[in-house]
Amino acid sequence: MSADPPQSNAMTARSNSFSQQSQASDDSQTAAEFLRDQELLEADAREALPYSIESCTKILGPLRQNVFACLTCNPATTDLSEWKPAGICYACSVQCHGEHTLVEIFQKRNFTCDCGTKRIPATSPCTRRTNEETNTKGNVHSEEPDANNKYNQNFRNIFCGCECDYDPFQQKGTMFQCLGLGTHESGGCGEDWYHPGCLVGMGPKWFEKMAAKRKTSVNGTNGAALATISEGNEDQPDAPVNNPDVAVVDDEEEPPMPPGFPDEDDFEGFLCYKCVDANPWIKSYAGTSSFLPAVFLNPPNSNETKPEVKQEESTSKKRKAEDAEEEAVEPKRVKSDTEAEGSTEAKPDPTTENTDSAPKSTKTDDSQLGCKLPNLPTAPSGQFSLFFKEGFRDQLCRCSDCFRIINQHPQLLEEEEVYEPPISEEGGSEHGASTHGSGSLLERGESALRNVDRVRAIEGVMAYNHLKERLKPFFQQFAESGKAVGAEDIKAYFAKLRGDEQGIKEAGQAAADSKDGEGGGGGRQEQSGY
Repeated sequence: MSADPPQSNAMTARSNSFSQQSQASDDSQTAAEFLRDQELLEADAREALPYSIESCTKILGPLRQNVFACLTCNPATTDLSEWKPAGICYACSVQCHGEHTLVEIFQKRNFTCDCGTKRIPATSPCTRRTNEETNTKGNVHSEEPDANNKYNQNFRNIFCGCECDYDPFQQKGTMFQCLGLGTHESGGCGEDWYHPGCLVGMGPKWFEKMAAKRKTSVNGTNGAALATISEGNEDQPDAPVNNPDVAVVDDEEEPPMPPGFPDEDDFEGFLCYKCVDANPWIKSYAGTSSFLPAVFLNPPNSNETKPEVKQEESTSKKRKAEDAEEEAVEPKRVKSDTEAEGSTEAKPDPTTENTDSAPKSTKTDDSQLGCKLPNLPTAPSGQFSLFFKEGFRDQLCRCSDCFRIINQHPQLLEEEEVYEPPISEEGGSEHGASTHGSGSLLERGESALRNVDRVRAIEGVMAYNHLKERLKPFFQQFAESGKAVGAEDIKAYFAKLRGDEQGIKEAGQAAADSKDGEGGGGGRQEQSGY
């Protein structure tokens, strides 16, 4: 009977050792598994970043291109007079600011990359352009930026009329980019992005509110605590509550379009209410050929909510503001923009008179007789966005007077060409990536080896074979014992190879600890017999 406890202890030790080895095996990777995982990661990276990242676009001048803002180099400040916005191209966003906090703004017209200019700190130079002083690539900074670049709130990661901070991991639904008929300075939006709910005056989270209100109506008998849910919906119109989409859409699904917003298949693009107000001549096209009827910012009964706007104005600019606050911003902006509209219409005399007053003109020249404006319906009153279909440009009047106005906005004359960097993959290998700077790490290593000097290549192969012979006994002891190779084992062994005294001591201590941990040599050596 006295022999039973030692036998039990031995079994427990072997069991624990087996468990530890199993866990180590689960955490370990073979070389083939590592290479396979590496190829998958690199394939995902090529899919996410398919374009070449070798060249900065600044040398190409102003382009309509994808632009990024770096919040690390140009953080937004509360004092906008001290804020220095900047935008960078696709290649610089990866190569020069890859470790920074970036905002993807997508396409901006007539934009020149700011990387390497005075708008970006000299501590973050451009690595993609050639330094004119040293005639070497990289370390370009403090150049003069393009004075014609235009910036809006997007460069502070602020989007839409609700002025929300955009978080791609939190935002739900689709945002739409305005075609843009003016910069922020001229009263337009500068190609801003909008929530559908904000374009119809319901706020960015209208669907969540409608769903909450619907749940309140269904479960309203459960107690007074549920009544607080409806507080955020007090400013919402009652009509959309009966929208049947609210009941069937899951929380993880994309929310439907709000009532009054056109179906996505019915339009190609749109002009936001800011740009329409800044260019009142285009209002008459609402509801005509290739244009949808006006999409009003305010519902008909929105006047009764206006007195509450000023009370919440101070909190409306807070990051991720509550829904009620975001909706309160809209009526406030409506009021201020309506007041500004009067001054806008009175200010640009040539622009406004040549268009809005054209139907009343008494001119008899050929250009005026051919003007389409007199035959257009009366422009709707109020603040609205204008959605257009494919081919809308052909429907715009191009008489001499109207053409002078349209010519100020080339995007209305013809579709803009968007610059895209060349694709980095050219299909030179089975993985479709043979160009410099692309392909897997293995392929790039093989390519570098092929281009190396023959003498150096031979020396490298000899060094590799020598290292292989030194590593063979190291790995063999782990193979025989069944123990998984750990990172510390490799570090200690290479320290020993280098002759590092401290490394040798650490390796010896690690070996001693390993022996002591085996509990008399029973546990790990016997695993092969299980």
